[in-house]
Amino acid sequence: MAKICIFGSGGWGTALAVMCFNAGHDVSLWSPYQGELDEIRRVGEHKKLLPGVPVPAGIELTTDESIAKGADIVVFAVPSFAVRQTAKRISEYIENNQIIVNVAKGLEEDSLKRLSQVVGEELPNARVVVLSGPSHAEEVSRGVPTAVVAASEYIEAASLVQSIFMNPHFRIYVNHDVVGVEIGAALKNIIALAAGICDGLKLGDNTKAALMTRGITEMARLGVAMGGETQTFAGLTGIGDLIVTCTSMHSRNRRAGIFIGEGLTAEKAIEKVGMTVEGYKSTHAAYQLSKLYGVEMPIVNECYQVLYEGKNTYQAISDLMLREKKPEIEDAWVTEKNRQRL
Repeated sequence: MAKICIFGSGGWGTALAVMCFNAGHDVSLWSPYQGELDEIRRVGEHKKLLPGVPVPAGIELTTDESIAKGADIVVFAVPSFAVRQTAKRISEYIENNQIIVNVAKGLEEDSLKRLSQVVGEELPNARVVVLSGPSHAEEVSRGVPTAVVAASEYIEAASLVQSIFMNPHFRIYVNHDVVGVEIGAALKNIIALAAGICDGLKLGDNTKAALMTRGITEMARLGVAMGGETQTFAGLTGIGDLIVTCTSMHSRNRRAGIFIGEGLTAEKAIEKVGMTVEGYKSTHAAYQLSKLYGVEMPIVNECYQVLYEGKNTYQAISDLMLREKKPEIEDAWVTEKNRQRL
């Protein structure tokens, strides 16, 4: 049995708490909102985000940050914008080499930093592990078979997370490519927004297949430029997470995109979803990173213009379709010899 403290009582944090408790661990679930915890305890479930999923009475629900002290695993399941703030507020309770598992998917908008970098800056003596992959909270909480990745520069920490969290319903692979895993996790939300827009416009399967395929290419371009590995984007945290986020109504990003395709502004669409839509801020960060690293990302560029500059969605699609002619395989994946042939 491990002592696991989860910071963030949203859908994903609650799902992990339920899963870990049912696997036999000692689990505490933290929220800054006492009223939210009182409601969960009163009705026995997270009615808004995970209706019908019992939250066992044995899970400690608390607003006390000191639960992190001495925990085997501390999980950050807060939105990306709250990661730095959460790390700061528990810093006095974190011991040397304590394991922090971040499950938030995004980038810090102002600094353009990956979230493991943010946690590392605030908790420099901790060992940070990123847990990511195709994993809807609604399904994990119900024991639907799921496979994800634990990535860390401390491979023994990733392996420990693998050992503690794995169970008959939740399989974990380890990976040393933290950059690739985090960039995949953040950027797939952008492509999911775009996929939702296509659905809202009543476009077809051909369009979505093209969008997802070219989307993973853009994700890999930026990830490799930032130090990630190409093969990571062919795995669970790349194409795997992209598939599940672009095709499911569980995806907040896809739902927001649908509303935008139907004619709402980005702001109104996010308001209608009523929950954090990570792809919105990730689009801004990825757009800036593409300029910083000199990486061509036409889908991200058009998403940025639609979301932040009010560009017409049909015009954005037309501009993508009428870009200059190119070979499919390009950039670092084409040798100079082949490039000359083309």
